[in-house]
Amino acid sequence: MWWFQEGFCALPAFLVVWSSATFILPYVTAVMLRHVDPWLPYISDSGIQPPERCLFGIMLNISSFLGMATIYVRYKQVQVLMREEHRVHRLNALGLGLGFGSCLGMCVVANFQKSVLIGMHFLGAIMTFGLGMLYVLVQSAVSYHMQPHVHSKRVFLVRLAMGLWSLASVIIMVVSSGIMYSSLPAVDAILKSHWVPGMPAYTAHLVSTIAEWSVAFSFVTFFLTYIRDFQKITLQAEAELQSNHLYDSTRYNESSHYREESPLLAGSI
Repeated sequence: MWWFQEGFCALPAFLVVWSSATFILPYVTAVMLRHVDPWLPYISDSGIQPPERCLFGIMLNISSFLGMATIYVRYKQVQVLMREEHRVHRLNALGLGLGFGSCLGMCVVANFQKSVLIGMHFLGAIMTFGLGMLYVLVQSAVSYHMQPHVHSKRVFLVRLAMGLWSLASVIIMVVSSGIMYSSLPAVDAILKSHWVPGMPAYTAHLVSTIAEWSVAFSFVTFFLTYIRDFQKITLQAEAELQSNHLYDSTRYNESSHYREESPLLAGSI
């Protein structure tokens, strides 16, 4: 059996690979078509012009769905492992809400380009990065409470490092973006796709874009830490039929009760 066939670990592994491709492929396409500069544009600058806009949108929507699925599985796993710890349950529920909010923000970013609806695009970006950073920190706190009986201290320290990495990147991105927008008219700074060294606010723009890419890959790196945990979990899909005839209008009774169970993405893929 291959490592990705153990338990449910294929889900976070696929999320990491797909999300990385979501950031890189539209960027490469935009650079090849000379729609953006090669030296680190904003991630969403690769989603302004077609055809990379179409690629960016559909791939980011799929990443959002994969992220929600991974976050939910993690929520259920912690819920079972720490069933007696009410503090962990509260943190776990908070993490679920923050994670879902971050994934919803990804959908907003994917479907509302900043060249069309700037306000909605910025709202989606704030949800994605802000709530995503808080999710990583909350899950780090959950891992702290799960050590040493469920998690090793090393797992907690790695996740804490990912959380501090994302926090520092978000702060740098916000500060440098504020400096950039204060030096240029807001519309020019937002819609500008080509930057040349020596231009006003070029340094602030560069720092801001580097920080944005750093935040994105801090999230991707964090989900790598779920792979080993997910090797120890299997989810079951259960179907209950109330009749053996799909057009039967009779009411439910015990004699016509059928049940089928099968694993979701586990064991033999």
